[in-house]
Amino acid sequence: MEDLEIISCQIIAASGGAKSNYVEAIESAKKGQFEEAENLIKEGAQIFLQGHEAHAKLLQLSAEGKLAIPLLLIHAEDQMMNCETMKIVATEMVEQYRTIAALKQMVEESKGETR
Repeated sequence: MEDLEIISCQIIAASGGAKSNYVEAIESAKKGQFEEAENLIKEGAQIFLQGHEAHAKLLQLSAEGKLAIPLLLIHAEDQMMNCETMKIVATEMVEQYRTIAALKQMVEESKGETR
C-alpha cells in the first residue's frame, strides 16, 4: 500500500506542476509573450511525463492484480485527467491569443494607412 501512495503522490505532484505551467502559458500568451507561452507548455509536458511514468507503474500493478483502489489513487487519476485537459486548453488559448495579437496589429497598421 505504501508504494501505491508514493506513486499516487508522484502523479499528483507531476500533474499539478504541469497544470501550473499550462496556466502560466495562457497568462504569457495573454501578454503577447508567445515564445514564453510555448516554452511553458513544453516544460509542462516534460513534467507531466513524470506523471505518465508513475501511471505506467500503476497499470503494471493492475495487470498483476495487485491494485486496490484507495481514495488517494482516485484523486491522482483525477489530477492527471484534468492536467491533460488543461494542456489542450492552454495550447488552444495560446494560439487564439496569437491570432488576436496579429489581428490587432493588422488593425493598427490599417489605421496608420488611412491617416
